[in-house]
Parts: sequence; C-alpha cells; structure tokens
Amino acid sequence: MTERPCLQAGDVAVVIPALNEALRIREVVQGALAHCPRVIVVDDGSDDGTAALIADLPVTVLRHPQRMGKGASLRSGFREALRQGARAVATMDGDGQHSAADLPRMIDTFNRHPDCVVVGARLRKRSCQPWYRRLGNDFGDWGISWACGFRLVDTQSGQRLYPAAACAMEDVPGEGFVFEAQMLISAARQLGLGVVALPVDTRYAGEGEAFRKSHFRLWHDLRLITSHVVLQVLGHGNVIGEYRRTRRTQPVIDDPTGEFGPAPVPRPSTPAG
Repeated sequence: MTERPCLQAGDVAVVIPALNEALRIREVVQGALAHCPRVIVVDDGSDDGTAALIADLPVTVLRHPQRMGKGASLRSGFREALRQGARAVATMDGDGQHSAADLPRMIDTFNRHPDCVVVGARLRKRSCQPWYRRLGNDFGDWGISWACGFRLVDTQSGQRLYPAAACAMEDVPGEGFVFEAQMLISAARQLGLGVVALPVDTRYAGEGEAFRKSHFRLWHDLRLITSHVVLQVLGHGNVIGEYRRTRRTQPVIDDPTGEFGPAPVPRPSTPAG
C-alpha cells in the first residue's frame, strides 16, 4: 500500500464563517494567512462591513446575500475548498476566540492521525469558560458521542481540521450549529473516521479583551442539537448496546506534553446498515 504524503500547510484551506465580524475579522484572517496561504471567508449576509475590512487581503471571499446560518456557510466554504483542490479543510470562527497559531499543530496532529477529524478541544483555561457553557458542552459531548459510537471531547468547538473526504460528503443533514454536530456523526458512521482532540487555548470575554456576543444561543441551539442527535441515535438501532459500547471507549487526545494523558488512535469500523 502506498503511504499517503504528509499534509502540508499548502494542502489546507482555512474556512472562516463570518456574520458581522467587523470587530475581529481582519485580525483573524491575517493570523490564518500567516500559517496557511489559502483562506476562504464566507460572509453570511453581514451588514457591518465585514467583507470590506478584508477586501485588500489575498483571500477568497464568498458572500451570501442574506443570513443562511453556519451550516450553509460551512457547506459553501467546503465546496470552494474542494474546487481549489484542498486535501483538508481547517475551520475557524471569525470572532477571534480561536488562535491561528494552532493551525500547524492541527496539521501535525492530522499527520499522526490521518484517519480522523481533528477537533481543537478547549481543555486549557477551561475554568475561564462560563459554567453554563461547560455544562452545555458536557451534555453535547455525551449525546454526540453516543451518536458517533465512541467518546469525544468538546464537540461544540468550531476549530477543526477535516480531511477532504469528510468535506465531500453529500446531503449531510442539519442547519445552523446542528450541522457541525452532524459532520462528526456522518464522518464516523459513513466514512469510518475517528475524532481526535488537540488541546488548545481559547480566549473569553473578561480576560482583558472584547468579543462580540456569541451567535450560539446556548439553550435554543442545544435543544436543536439534542433533538437532532436523539433521532440519529434511534435511527442506528440497538440503542442500549450502542450506549454501552460507546461508554467503554476513551476520548482520543493528541497531547505530546502528556498533560491530558496519551490515548490510542480510534479506528472504528463503519457500522452496518
């Protein structure tokens, strides 16, 4: 079997969904360009001049004429990235809470775990996250893990690295933030991919920096994600058996420092049916 060449920065397209990100978008895009030459910004009907603030930068800007949601923005970005020949797609939010300096680390993690989606897991500075968001994230991890068939951490993180095959999946259901949950489920169930967490830092309001209010409406969006995931779990059948099998696994965390503990690479087989 021919060994796949290692992923390089030039093989990656960075997709940044943006809705009214005038406060931070230029900083975010310049940070991404410092590590990856191919950046795609999807302006989801912004009315604050987001696109104009990066008009002079060497990036691809796609614009939705009206707000369509994060799921639609990611779909548009994925299509453009594949059209440009990207082997993988990194996603970052446009509000500045993700660090572009983590992109090389995510690529390194992908090369160690080539059959996985890489999630930038906000395990560091977790105490700075509001308690209600930690609670919501933990609940989301529990349900989405069940739907995937193995345990995950920080399934709500928008900082990810997807192999091209995952971005090319057709008819992935779900809109808004539900789409990101479904991407993990479909990657696991349809493609047999694992999910590996890379510990990253994130910035929160109250640490001396200003951020726009999150577009994620915790209880509203969590309810939508939960109802969607419940249908996915029921659709796979053998609900109790799947739950027991899932709980027997451990989340895979790629952490060379050993701070969060080593774990083996998950290689789940694609479930029948």
